[in-house]
Amino acid sequence: MKLLLGILLPPVGIFLTYGVGPTLFINIGLTLLGWIPGSIHAVWAISKRNEMNREGTL
Repeated sequence: MKLLLGILLPPVGIFLTYGVGPTLFINIGLTLLGWIPGSIHAVWAISKRNEMNREGTL
């Protein structure tokens, strides 16, 4: 679900994953430059967080 939001509404997906912080502000800036850079960053950041969570629980 977060990945889908990361594609459609990048700042919302980042907010749900990271909360308010530097990653959110970077994503808002990229989204203001264009929807595609914001979406790419969101998908990358959400995937990275999911990967780190999986490695930490093993």
